Amino acid sequence: MLKLNPIRSEKIWGYEQWIASTHPDGKQQDFAKAIGGDYPLLVKVIQANDTLSIQVHPNDEEAARLENDSRGKTECWYVLNAEPGAELVLGLNESYSTEELKHAICHNTLEKCLNRVEVHPGDFIFIPSGTVHAIGKGLRLLEVQQSSNITYRLYDWGRQRELHVDKGLQVIKNRGLQEPVKFQGSFDCDYFRLEENQIESELNIEVPAGKEPFEWLLLFVLSGEGQIHSADNSFDFKAEDIFAVAPSEKIKIQGNAEIMKIICRK
Repeated sequence: MLKLNPIRSEKIWGYEQWIASTHPDGKQQDFAKAIGGDYPLLVKVIQANDTLSIQVHPNDEEAARLENDSRGKTECWYVLNAEPGAELVLGLNESYSTEELKHAICHNTLEKCLNRVEVHPGDFIFIPSGTVHAIGKGLRLLEVQQSSNITYRLYDWGRQRELHVDKGLQVIKNRGLQEPVKFQGSFDCDYFRLEENQIESELNIEVPAGKEPFEWLLLFVLSGEGQIHSADNSFDFKAEDIFAVAPSEKIKIQGNAEIMKIICRK
């Protein structure tokens, strides 16, 4: 079992912490060495003091075609904290053609096409690849995503950073989006599974046997404090700590806390 140390990156809109990563742009060397390879997920904590750019990510096939990369980026957000009235951009407010969207971007009217939703602590949002989205100011989020750093920026509120309009327009999809909901205890998609566990005194976990990097289990502390024990070591924990647990390992968690299990699918 490892306690993972975040890699913090300051941004124009706030900051993000890569808290479980073997991605070359922010690799936790101890994690990469322990698992012996590439972990297919990237987990972050995002603090948005200002609104992020309007962006979209490719799926696996589009990433291979456009970037010679093996992974696209499907992601999800769990709202850790939200100022009153905080919003996200989640998709488009109706169906638009590529030509209509390109015209809106070029004439700075894309804001009129966006679907805005208010969110609150404990809300969960699934962002499949191809979804136009943005994190609004006043939000702190847990983000679980494929281990990819491909972002196509469509609009940036006049901040003069590089845009990626042509590629972004090629990957936009706007169907089957789920509105934010209070997290229902678990969530599954093709790439990851999340399970929320409430600990009032003690919880025992045994990770299934395996030898692949993706078979490691991640445990993120949503709230509370306590101690976590394995056969080899023990740690105190608090909110936003994260631990990586090896296949076949047995652990005991003691305290009063909410823990999010993050399980990689492939």
